[in-house]
Amino acid sequence: MAYWLLKTEPSTYSFDDLVRDRQTRWDGIKNPVALRNLRTAVKGDVAVVYHTGGVRAAVGTATVLGPAYVDPEKGDSKLAVIDLAAGDRLARPVTLDELKSDPAFAGSPLLRQGRLSFVPLTDAQWKSIQSRASK
Repeated sequence: MAYWLLKTEPSTYSFDDLVRDRQTRWDGIKNPVALRNLRTAVKGDVAVVYHTGGVRAAVGTATVLGPAYVDPEKGDSKLAVIDLAAGDRLARPVTLDELKSDPAFAGSPLLRQGRLSFVPLTDAQWKSIQSRASK
């Protein structure tokens, strides 16, 4: 099982929307590096849902329901999507400032390539987010 962090603008589609819908097709990714990351996700992988914009914090989790596939809405074989199921809300949001100060995130694409919307997390990064959320 792998861990991921996926970014979303809460005014477009928030973690609350995912909880309400229970599952969704995660689409809209256009960055080639983010798409390459997305295409390596498999059923059972876990993602941290991160709100961008004014929030800038990890807020919840989701589970990947299957492998990536071509976006049926766009008809462009370069664009991929995955299906996600809502997981749990974090006990408290974990802010970007907290992640920036965490040695586990040194060199992370999350911090180096801020425009990536689908980012791999190491086991240590996943554990750090979980630990910080429970404090």
